[in-house]
Amino acid sequence: MSISEEKKQAILEALESIRPYLQADGGDVEYVGYVDDVVQVELKGACGTCPSAMMTLQMGVEKAIRERLPEIKGVVAV
Repeated sequence: MSISEEKKQAILEALESIRPYLQADGGDVEYVGYVDDVVQVELKGACGTCPSAMMTLQMGVEKAIRERLPEIKGVVAV
């Protein structure tokens, strides 16, 4: 299923909103794709190897995206 430009823009805006917090800890996040209502991201830098990465993914990245797109099923790191 392809993603609409509006949905993609909402995801990118959500990622931009949390990026400063991730970068402050030496990490970052990048949008990879959208499949079956699941957003795919890549955690970079310190976020890629941090033991708390899954919590960051769920409590930070997913929460920010769901505020804009409540219909998504989840966010996964690829």
